[in-house]
Amino acid sequence: MEQELDRFINYMQAVRNASPHTLRGYATDLAQFLGFLEDEELSTARGDVDSRTVRRYLARLQKHGLGKASTARKLASLRAFFKYLLRKQLIEINPTIGLSSPKLDKRLPKFLRPEQIEALLQRPDTSDPIGGRDVAILEVLYATGVRVSELVGMELKDIDLHAGEIRVLGKGSKERITLIGRAAHEALAMYLNRARTKLLAKRKDGADEQAVFLNRDGHRLTARSVHRLLDKHFGAVSDELKISPHVLRHTFATHMLENGADLRSIQELLGHASISTTQIYAHVSRERLKQVYDSAHPRALEEH
Repeated sequence: MEQELDRFINYMQAVRNASPHTLRGYATDLAQFLGFLEDEELSTARGDVDSRTVRRYLARLQKHGLGKASTARKLASLRAFFKYLLRKQLIEINPTIGLSSPKLDKRLPKFLRPEQIEALLQRPDTSDPIGGRDVAILEVLYATGVRVSELVGMELKDIDLHAGEIRVLGKGSKERITLIGRAAHEALAMYLNRARTKLLAKRKDGADEQAVFLNRDGHRLTARSVHRLLDKHFGAVSDELKISPHVLRHTFATHMLENGADLRSIQELLGHASISTTQIYAHVSRERLKQVYDSAHPRALEEH
């Protein structure tokens, strides 16, 4: 079964274009489940694993303090794995069929206020190549709402500065076109013409790197490195948010909605498969509206 787990991870990477973070999650969750089966002396090959087995496994995790969100994630990992095994005809029945995920408390996504965004975009020192790269990254993330995995996967051929467009390879290898405004266009053009050239010159093997965003050695920038630079710059403008690379994605969508964009347009720009995923930003805007109302309406002020 360990071999099938490895094949599944390779499949999710090559066919489904899952991010490194997602792949690590699958590997950890499924290895933990296989350890449970070993402890219980159960085998999928013998048909020992059914829905009761999965329920017992999840119950054990919850008994040891696993939260609802983590339980739901582990069940999602199992669903994907067993669906893969069923497709490969290695099992006859998917034991996760009929199992419901724990009902999660709705948490609204965190986002930066306009003044925080302005402060963030002014943070990098553009006098050196790394600063020029960082400001281009921040501007592109805020202008497009792309995921960090999509950002580091960008190649030179994907960018059309003349049209103000970037071709993005998203989840499931689905392509979409996202747009960049004036500020992001200027930052990206300056990076490509100046900072990137200097970073590429530091590459010792002299190879021609096609990645848009490079590290200080001239190689493709990793998602982990982007997380670190975001952490550094975020910490200087906000001590009230739990730092997450998705904060700029949430900020992009929230600001677009608050300034008149419709949900369908935001859905297409974000690459959401379902409009229901995008609707969370409508809730964010309503919450923001309530805050403005409570702080500004005389009658609302009297009630507090």
